[in-house]
Amino acid sequence: MKSITILGATGSIGTSTLDLVEREPDRFEVLALTANCDVARLAAAAIRTRAKLAVVADESCLAALQAALAGTATRCAGGRAAVIEAASLNADITMAAIVGCTGLEPTMAAIAGGKTVIIANKEPLVSAGEVVLAAARASGATLLPADSEHNAIFQCFDASRPERVRRIILTCSGGPFRTFSTEEMRGMKADRAVAHPNWSMGAKISVDSATLFNKGLELIEAARLFPVAHDAIEIVIHPQSVIHSLVEYVDGSTLAQLGPPDMRVPIASCLAWPDRMATPMAPLDLVAVGRLDFEAPDPVRFPAIRLTRDALNAGGARPAILNAANEIAVAAFLAGQIGFLEIAAIVEDTLSAYDPAAPGTLGDVLAVDTEAREHAQRQIAVRNGAFLKDTVA
Repeated sequence: MKSITILGATGSIGTSTLDLVEREPDRFEVLALTANCDVARLAAAAIRTRAKLAVVADESCLAALQAALAGTATRCAGGRAAVIEAASLNADITMAAIVGCTGLEPTMAAIAGGKTVIIANKEPLVSAGEVVLAAARASGATLLPADSEHNAIFQCFDASRPERVRRIILTCSGGPFRTFSTEEMRGMKADRAVAHPNWSMGAKISVDSATLFNKGLELIEAARLFPVAHDAIEIVIHPQSVIHSLVEYVDGSTLAQLGPPDMRVPIASCLAWPDRMATPMAPLDLVAVGRLDFEAPDPVRFPAIRLTRDALNAGGARPAILNAANEIAVAAFLAGQIGFLEIAAIVEDTLSAYDPAAPGTLGDVLAVDTEAREHAQRQIAVRNGAFLKDTVA
């Protein structure tokens, strides 16, 4: 029996994790579940799993959560400090699945406990990679990647002899606009951008998949997680999303991890590590798949790859600035304030606006994040008028 805390229990990763945990009631004991303000789903999950603690980050939702869980043994709490408290419960396993930089402090609190932390949100390793890794070394925490690509690499990578690895190949579906021209993408609205052809994900990560910023952020993550040179990490478009990533060795052997496009597969790998656990997924049917295609990403139509690789190579505060600007730009796009192509433009403008010192602490990272968001918001305000004018015209 292992205790588990799920940070972001009502999101797509959180619900997939709950599905697996609830199938193994003799294997997992749920300590805490957190959500932003989805009281109905959080309370239902807490009741089903008999969670000891349920937390809403939005404190205004606490009364509703208390009413929903009245008469149960689950303790309720609300607010940011309560989320960090939940992350600090020293669970055997913590699933860190809070989207955005708001997940940074809870993830760091979980890492301080020195147990196993499953990293499902990109921001800790992208924005605060060196800080996070230093904290894990200090506490002895084990970090496991839940992203399908990084989990695939983790399963294929010989960590005991990294010098034998020639390169890492991150696969990428290409998103819903893979074959679209720049002009076709210019008029795309949010409903089209979130309609991923293979994966069922939240709105933000779906838009990131459409711009390919998701893959760029994964490039930075891979560089943090695996000891290889930056230029030894490549990205290949693979529309079928069957091969999730590959590791090539110096002898010419290439190991790949294959599976259906369902996040329960990599999550199960993390939950059971170093063992394995059953999932409800049907076996991979390669005959039904029929073919596996590959192509290089187009840096002209999708500048996100160039921007993220440049940020990775520059280091310092650049990855944190890129991540923050992208979060703000995606939110503006989803709100109808800017066009699809403006997302990358705003990120590039923000990266060009200033160059602060490299962050050395979590506080430094959060300060860079705040300043980058302010720069991005100003860029959005400038572009918003032109976008609305074009839309009306």
